[in-house]
Amino acid sequence: MPNPDLPDLPEACDLLVVGSGAAGMAAAISAHHHGLHPVIIEKSAFFGGSTAISGGAIWVPCNPIAAAADMADSREAARSYIQAEAGNRFNAELVDAFLDKGPEAIGFFHDRTALKMAHRVLSPDYHSDAPGATEGGRALDALDYDGRRLGENLYRMRPPIADFTILGGMPLGRPDIFHFLRMTRSAKSAAHAARTVLRYFRDRLIWGRNTRLVMGAAVSGRLAETVFKLSIPLCTGHELIRLLRDETGRVSGAEVKGPKGVCRVATRRGVVLAAGGYPHDAARRAQSFDHVRRGLPHYSMSPVSGTGGGIAAAEAIGAGFVDTNPNAGFWTPVSLLRNADGSVRPFPHLFLDRAKPGVIAVGHDGRRFVNEASSYHDFVQGLIAKLLAEGQRSAWLVADHRAVRRYGLGAAHAFPARIGRHVASGYLKRDATPEGLARQCGIAAATFRQTIAVFNEAAARGEDPAFGKGSTSYQRYLGDAENWPNPCLRPLEAPFYAVEIYPGDIGTSMGLDITAKGEVKDKQGRAIPGLYACGNDINSIMSGAYPGPGITLGPALTFGYIVGQAAAA
Repeated sequence: MPNPDLPDLPEACDLLVVGSGAAGMAAAISAHHHGLHPVIIEKSAFFGGSTAISGGAIWVPCNPIAAAADMADSREAARSYIQAEAGNRFNAELVDAFLDKGPEAIGFFHDRTALKMAHRVLSPDYHSDAPGATEGGRALDALDYDGRRLGENLYRMRPPIADFTILGGMPLGRPDIFHFLRMTRSAKSAAHAARTVLRYFRDRLIWGRNTRLVMGAAVSGRLAETVFKLSIPLCTGHELIRLLRDETGRVSGAEVKGPKGVCRVATRRGVVLAAGGYPHDAARRAQSFDHVRRGLPHYSMSPVSGTGGGIAAAEAIGAGFVDTNPNAGFWTPVSLLRNADGSVRPFPHLFLDRAKPGVIAVGHDGRRFVNEASSYHDFVQGLIAKLLAEGQRSAWLVADHRAVRRYGLGAAHAFPARIGRHVASGYLKRDATPEGLARQCGIAAATFRQTIAVFNEAAARGEDPAFGKGSTSYQRYLGDAENWPNPCLRPLEAPFYAVEIYPGDIGTSMGLDITAKGEVKDKQGRAIPGLYACGNDINSIMSGAYPGPGITLGPALTFGYIVGQAAAA
């Protein structure tokens, strides 16, 4: 792998941005556009943060890209929807700033940077039956990106998680997943799959890795192209140690630890914290995640560099931290894969398996406990409640053979991928009878058999009286359109498979208190001069709710844009 030259960290700059995910790069680009000379530092050896390994959706109501395609939406509808989602924790100041500046931010990045986006015509909000929800238009995706445009900086970008790829490193975008799942049944899909695989092997031969960047990697790659084009220094391997203030109390710089030791960077306009929240700060997680405090296991999909350093540095000078959200993280169920050294790594069950026909979730008591087709965030809320009530640490996703081979189950990919190694490792349990599977999993066998029988009887009619699986447009969107009469329901048939699942997250939702301009507030609610924050270092503007796909990246880009403007002003 090439070792590109790293930029030196300057002794002074206009604005120091801590973190190189979407929020940090957006803030730096915006600041540069408004006349400042920013510098980005990144604790990890790779830039891109959690954005680079995310699904990449960007949720912004009334955005100009969807509006140009005559997609109906209104600010009032979006505000009502968010307000209902957030309940009595609704932050009108930040939500109004997001709705006012979000469309402007999307227009800026789409028109003036390499971040080219397209809207999803069909992508229902997660609670698609709620007032103010839409069926499409609010969610945007970055266009697939040719990573070769980054040159040797491509090797500094966070690589895809290996378990999310096929063929030893090829990531799949949303259209790719559609075609790869159908390539044995469609000539068009087979051709698409063949072209994608051939390009990947060519890239591996020439570049040593994939160069076609999709989903979150496309967002990161496109923003990074603009960062490098504008000659904004992006210094990886540099960690924020503490913030510095002048005699007036204004944040005037920072102590930074890099390859050459600890140094000081003076800033003329302040510091922006966009370091990705605290998903791997064990102490704060144990304090703020109620289920962890009560003894349940928890696993994060975020990069391990997300240890809350930005938040801690702000708190050290009196910043306020919002800890009142009902959910401290953006939840996802995960299963565990075992590493060679005996440790484990999580795999998220986001949207590929749970909503599909032939799949249910049960506790160790053999009973279903949640609508399997609900959003990953809602699913884990049900999972946590089940585990605490049952006194267990895990539950199970159960599928039949047809579902596993057609859609996959967790890390066990769909046909033609082989699943034997997952059965051999114990990740995937398999048996010809419910009783046999129950014995392997420690599930109450008689109740489990009864659960399957009751579920199957209603599923044959396309109904789920117990939990309403497949009852909303969002749930049906994630199902199988070829399955009739309900895209999410079908009786389970032997043989059966199961994978053990636990609570996990894709990021934290609680964070620093900020103003509508992205200024960090102190504990008395006053703005700290020269200190800004965006991304997952701030308290989510959704107040712990999860209304739709991309509700982290949409606000990240928007408040990054706002912060750049505010610092320049």
